[in-house]
Formats: sequence, structure tokens, C-alpha cells
Amino acid sequence: MSKTSQQNTTTDANGVSVIHTQAHSSGLQQVPQLVPVSPGGGGKAVPPSKQGKKNSFVDRNSDEYRQRRERNNMAVKKSRLKSKQKAQDTLQRVNQLKEENERLEAKIKLLTKELSVLKDLFLEHAHNLADNVQPVGTETTTTNPENNGQ
Repeated sequence: MSKTSQQNTTTDANGVSVIHTQAHSSGLQQVPQLVPVSPGGGGKAVPPSKQGKKNSFVDRNSDEYRQRRERNNMAVKKSRLKSKQKAQDTLQRVNQLKEENERLEAKIKLLTKELSVLKDLFLEHAHNLADNVQPVGTETTTTNPENNGQ
């Protein structure tokens, strides 16, 4: 089965060539491709969704234009307020974390001092116990006054 195809090239109002391809073996198939018309290829190809908007004249006195500008201004104002609020929230969170960090560092210092005191007490107690305990083979004999003379 041979695949023969046919291409048609058209140029739209923006100077963009659109290539339509028709493959005979698989039925009608059109694949639009944006290709600049100028041989140097210096221009940008414009997608179809933007082609009509570029050349249309905007009447700045129309109600539609005023409504769009008003909606845009409201969106910009809302976006800026949201950004400002986010920055304030972040700053507040940073301050909270700094305060918490300072409290925790103070607690670490306190607990370190307490640990040191407890270690010293433990070592002193252990040393005193070691002085009072005698080795197993060297018991001292005490004389019991009641058992004298028997």
C-alpha cells in the first residue's frame, strides 16, 4: 500500500504560511503548521488565537473597554493586596519562630546547668560510697565487750 500525500500551502493575513497535508491512504488529514513567509525566517509565527487580537483597534471610550480595564484594575489591586498580606504573614511567622528559638535556647542553657549540677552530685555521692565500702577480703574485727572473757 503506497502512501501518497498532497500538500497545500496558504498564507494568512499575518504573513504566516499554513501547510495542509492530505494523505490518500488514511483519508483526509489536515495538519496546520506555522511557517514564517519571509525567507530569512526572522519573524515570529503567531498562533491562531492571537492573530485576530493584534490588528483589532481598541476603542478606549467603549463600555466594553472600560469594563475590562476596571476588572483588570480590581484584579491587580487584589493581587497586590494578597502579595502584601503574604509578606506580612511571613514576617510575623519569622518573628514568632525567632522568639520560640530564643526560648528554646534559654531552656537548653537551663537544662545544661541542671545536668551539670546533677552529674556533680552523682559523682560526689559515688565517691563517698566508694570511700565507705571496703574490699571483701579486709574486714575489720571489732571486739564485742560482752564476748570478752568467754
